[in-house]
Amino acid sequence: MAEQRIRPAVCADDRWYPASAAELRREVSGYIENAKALDLPGEVVGLVAPHAGYYFSGHVAGAGYRHVRDGAYDLVVLIGPDHTGAAMGGLAIPDYTAWHTPLGDVPVDLALVVELEGLVPVRRIRRDREHSLEVQLPFLQVALRSFRLLPVMMGSQAPHVCRTLGSAIAQLVRGKRALLVASTDLSHYFPETTARELDRNTLQYILAFDPDGLCAALLREQAHACGGGPVAAVLFAAQELGAQEAHLIKYATSGDVWPDRAQVVGYAAVALTRPRD
Repeated sequence: MAEQRIRPAVCADDRWYPASAAELRREVSGYIENAKALDLPGEVVGLVAPHAGYYFSGHVAGAGYRHVRDGAYDLVVLIGPDHTGAAMGGLAIPDYTAWHTPLGDVPVDLALVVELEGLVPVRRIRRDREHSLEVQLPFLQVALRSFRLLPVMMGSQAPHVCRTLGSAIAQLVRGKRALLVASTDLSHYFPETTARELDRNTLQYILAFDPDGLCAALLREQAHACGGGPVAAVLFAAQELGAQEAHLIKYATSGDVWPDRAQVVGYAAVALTRPRD
């Protein structure tokens, strides 16, 4: 029997999200159930979702995941930024056979990991503490119940890396029932009014389905998103898979749930859709 390597739930600490399975399921289900359902014109291929502690951004993430609940996906490609340097400036995949959360284990699609390694330079890493990927998993577990995972951490968010990774992902999942998820927060620690203006500037590129424009704006610091590269990569991939429209599901800042409006963080949920067959 092959060795089982399970990534522990390092963020299940009652700060990022609840350590209790019952409390976690109740909280995540509430965020999803209480979100307004929009009538989206097409099939959701990709999501942009925030990755802060659930107290701050869970209601925004839940609004996004509401629109893929019970969807016919059996594979999730999850792309997030590297906040800790674990990826050493490149693309990385935490080297595990499954990821654990209090809601259970999510299996990694090991065959796709190998295929991705054949298309782009990517290293396998161990013992990471990156939160941007992990905090999405309970939402996916509640919304989809059962799926395989391809997790990618971006240590480089250079435009050519975003474009190359997006093309590789599209090649890997074409013909599969796959959901692409980009994990990102928006502007960080600006006054509320400034943050909302900066976030409008960033979202205009996402909602225009313009990954090249987003990459250029990120380089000029006219767009602000810690996971801007993952968003661009998912936009590139979704375009190749036939997606044509991006829809803002919900936007908020930490100031909407926390009294400090002098230094807020912006959050958005965006759905990427393609016409139904």
